[in-house]
Amino acid sequence: MSEVTARAAVLRQIGQPMRVERITLGPLAPGDVLVKVAAASLCHTDLEVIEGQLACTLPAVLGHEAAGTVAALGEGVTSLAIGDPVVLSWNPHCGQCFYCENGQPILCTQYLTNGPKAAHFDGRTRLTCDDGGALHQLMYLGGFSEYVVVAAQQAVKVPAAMPLDRACLLGCAVMTGFGGATHVAGVAWGQVVMVIGAGAVGLAAIQGASLAGAAQVVAVDPNPARRAIAGQLGATVLCDPNGESPAEVARGLTAGRGADVVIEAAGVAAGFRTSVEAVRPGGQVVWLGKIGVNEPVEFRWGSLMQEKRLVRSSYGGARPQQDFPAMAQAYLDGKLKLDGLVTARIRLEDINEGFAALKRGEAIRSVVVFDQEGLA
Repeated sequence: MSEVTARAAVLRQIGQPMRVERITLGPLAPGDVLVKVAAASLCHTDLEVIEGQLACTLPAVLGHEAAGTVAALGEGVTSLAIGDPVVLSWNPHCGQCFYCENGQPILCTQYLTNGPKAAHFDGRTRLTCDDGGALHQLMYLGGFSEYVVVAAQQAVKVPAAMPLDRACLLGCAVMTGFGGATHVAGVAWGQVVMVIGAGAVGLAAIQGASLAGAAQVVAVDPNPARRAIAGQLGATVLCDPNGESPAEVARGLTAGRGADVVIEAAGVAAGFRTSVEAVRPGGQVVWLGKIGVNEPVEFRWGSLMQEKRLVRSSYGGARPQQDFPAMAQAYLDGKLKLDGLVTARIRLEDINEGFAALKRGEAIRSVVVFDQEGLA
C-alpha cells in the first residue's frame, strides 16, 4: 500500500473548533497496520488537549478510543489479517526497556520519549495535511479519522460478533475502569468497594468490582441520572456527596472501618480527598481520575496514615492482547454492560458539539460512527 486519503477532524489551534479535512495516510512502514475506523468515542483526555490542559504537537488528529477493521498490513505483520475486527490500544511499548521488563509497559521509555511528538510509535509521522504539511496523531492513534495507521501491536483482534460502536469503549475508558478494579485494586470476594465518579471509567470500575465478587459497591456521584445507571450496572449503594458524607457511608457498611477499596474516577480534587478519608486502615486507594498536571491537591495528613496504600493508574494495568478480547466476550455473554455507556452516536461533522456536550456533563460517551447507516 502506498497512500490512502481520508476525512479526519483536525485540531489546528488550542481553544478552536476542529475542522473536518481531507488527509493522506501512509505509506506503511514495516510493522504498520492500516485500520478502517468504524467508531471512535469522545474522551475527557481529548477535551484536555482542545482546551490546552494537555500538550500535543499540532496540527493533530485527536481520538484514542477507536475500533475498526484491518485494511492493509505493513511488511512483516503476521498476527493480523485484512478484515479482522480490532480495538486499538494507545499504549504501544518496546518490550525491552527497564520498565517493560519490569511489567510496567505504561512507563515504556520509547512510549514516553516519543509521546510528545504526537507521531507514530517510532517517532515519525505517517499522516499529511491537505496542504502537504506533517499531521500528528494524539496518543499514537488519531482515531477521529476514517483511517488510522498504528503499530501492529496496537490493533487487537476481538470476536467478529462484537459491535464496533461499543468495542471502541474497551480501548480506554472501560479498560481503565474495569482493569483499575480487577488488575490494580485486585478487588476480592466479599469486599466493600467505593467508586467515586459514575462516568464511563467509574461505571466500568463498578462493573469490574461487581464481577470480581465485591459484597457491596458504593457509587458516589452528584448526578442522579448517573447514580441510577450505576445502580443498573452493579452498584448496591448510591451516594449523593452533596447530601451525605461518602466516608460515613463507607464506615456505616463496615462496622466503622471504611471501604476496603476506594477507586477515584471523577478527576476532581474533592474526589481525591474523599478517597483517602473513606478507605479503611490498610485499605487500597486507586486513583484513575486526573486533573491538570500542575494543579495542587491538598490532603489532611491524618487521612494518609494507618498503612493506607495509594496508587495512580493511567490504563488499569492493561494487557490489551488478553484483556480486550476477554472484555468483548464478556459483553457478548451479557456480563459486561456497555450499551448504557453510549449516550449519543454522532457524525464526524458533529464532533465539536459532541465535545461541548461532554464538557457540559450531558454525555457519558458520545461515539463518532463513520458508517452513516450505523446511526439509523
